[in-house]
Amino acid sequence: MNDRKAKGPRTIALVGPYSAGKSSLLESILFVTGAIGRKGKPGESAMVADSAPDARERQMSTELSVATAPYLDDSFTFLDCPGSIEFLQETMNALVGADAAVVVCEPDAAKALVLSPILHYLAEKGIPHLIFVNKIDKASGPVRDLLPSLQEVSAKPLVLRQVPIREGETVTGYVDLASERAYVYRDNAASERIELPASMTEREASARYEMLEKLADFDEQLMETLLEEKTPAPERIFADLADDLRQCLIVPVLLGSAITDHGVRRLLKALRHEVPAAAVTAARAGVPQAGPGECIAQVLKTYHTAQSGKLSLARIWGGAVKDGAILNGERVGGLFRMKGAEAQKIAEAQAGEVVAFGRLEKTETGATLGNAREPVAPLPRAERLKPVYALAVTSKNRNDEVKLSGALAKICEEDPSLHFEQNQATREFLLSGQGDIHLKVAFARLRHKFGLELEGHRPKIAYREAIRHGTKQHGRFKRQSGGHGQFGDVHIEIKPLPRGEGFRFENRIVGGVVPKQFIPAVEDGVREYLQEGPLGFPVVDVAVALYDGSYHTVDSSELAFKTAARLAMSEGMPKCDPVLLEPIGRIEVMAPSEHTSKVNSLLTGRRGQILGFDAREGWPGWDCVSAYLPETELADLIVELRSLTQGVGTFVYGFDHLQELSGRLADEIVAKFGRGAHQERKVSNL
Repeated sequence: MNDRKAKGPRTIALVGPYSAGKSSLLESILFVTGAIGRKGKPGESAMVADSAPDARERQMSTELSVATAPYLDDSFTFLDCPGSIEFLQETMNALVGADAAVVVCEPDAAKALVLSPILHYLAEKGIPHLIFVNKIDKASGPVRDLLPSLQEVSAKPLVLRQVPIREGETVTGYVDLASERAYVYRDNAASERIELPASMTEREASARYEMLEKLADFDEQLMETLLEEKTPAPERIFADLADDLRQCLIVPVLLGSAITDHGVRRLLKALRHEVPAAAVTAARAGVPQAGPGECIAQVLKTYHTAQSGKLSLARIWGGAVKDGAILNGERVGGLFRMKGAEAQKIAEAQAGEVVAFGRLEKTETGATLGNAREPVAPLPRAERLKPVYALAVTSKNRNDEVKLSGALAKICEEDPSLHFEQNQATREFLLSGQGDIHLKVAFARLRHKFGLELEGHRPKIAYREAIRHGTKQHGRFKRQSGGHGQFGDVHIEIKPLPRGEGFRFENRIVGGVVPKQFIPAVEDGVREYLQEGPLGFPVVDVAVALYDGSYHTVDSSELAFKTAARLAMSEGMPKCDPVLLEPIGRIEVMAPSEHTSKVNSLLTGRRGQILGFDAREGWPGWDCVSAYLPETELADLIVELRSLTQGVGTFVYGFDHLQELSGRLADEIVAKFGRGAHQERKVSNL
């Protein structure tokens, strides 16, 4: 066993749900370590973590915040990750460069479920993590009742490291189970050691034995000691705690209150002694050894700032980086150590540190950087989350449209879970992301950083239309106005095609009744008409055959035959029993099993067709519900789904097929978006 404390700079991610108190914990850590002289309070702009304007507006963390603090002879960089599930991408990107994570939660068993996504991710990636039960001074029930609820959402065994000391209903201190020492809390000061209360003796002994039993699952020698009813040496216990955490075998659970600094020093002590060194994390991530004079780094986050321009926050895995170094062919235009929004310029950074590189314009979040002649093989990066919510966006000021695409590209670079594109079917510009709040924050950033005011509305649905029956139609265009006239004459056959076949044009002309040079014009006329059929939507799954016609040796032209084809289509298509088609997607909804019935009701209430459900692979206690769902029902689905599942439900969605829609709903859509609406708009524009 390796019981030696790791050395060198280490990086800790603070993760957990919204309102758990991560930013307050960071503030407490910085105050306790002397990195700041005054603690800010939640909702204050003085807090290091929530210094961004959009974070202050919403009184919640909206992006990764970074601060480095010394503790005794060690340096720790803390990555304070947003708690909202809508900013999960920030957390995933940050964890790529973290040696360990502290999962901050409240002492409320009813809220344990919201920890499920982050605990699963940490276990899946093998990232060492521990739980800090915050706000312990406000706990309404015993910690022993909380632990089973937390264990249900953790794939790794939880190991309680402390038991609280209570006076009535108030938690006044704790007993450290590894050292068997008791402490009483002192507000904004170090806890004071006291004699173990007699009333705690039995509870402490029971909790300590449970802790040792869990450690013994990974240490045969400790198991033998317990079976022989001997007391294990303290050194072995501390070594097991450190080794098991570093290997992500266990999840230690500590208690405290960030607002009053309770338990924060004990947390720091655990991090100092038990978190693995950067080299161990680099090996886990598959980082190759840096050669002499070489450096390897990976970008965790991109910022666009008014003062320093583009900053690429990166973990240095090997070697050293100096200001002005060439990384991936770009010169580092400034080297900074971050503390919230404050950037401290430095000359050099060493392996293990997290620093910001200035003006690497071609570098994106997740990129692997190096200064060797041969490019470094890309390191694994966090997967990009698929969008679950979208808005069509327009600029309030038309003069801003020129700089809109550039600004959107920058905020999408800062947050890779944002996606901006033009929908080819509806011609709308869509901004998509992880939810309503996510996009509202994106709008706020565009306003604060680039002075852009955007409007967002529900995206249009790409309805289509098809026909149920076929027909034959004659179309003739004849015009005489002095000189050469216009003459085109066509006979076409219109037939429906199976769903998904698209459009097919067939030339059946024999004997030259329509000259070859005019055939493409006929097809062009047909295609032009199909852009807006009888109902007012693009027509799909139709075949048109040109089988007869006539021409004039002088007056016929491509334009005349194109027009004749359009006339034939406009007269023939209404006879073919046109029908509205709506896009249907296949959706996979993931949620805890206890909410599966609610998910089924949610989908059927939105005209969904349930295909079945199964256990979600790798997620004990979760189900995956499959269904067909009309695209029009997707708009605010994620909002309602999260409301039903304590914020943890999610889905993936993809277009599957077009499906006929009839009845009152179809009539309403045609009246609102189809030919009737188009005609009303034309009249209003006269």
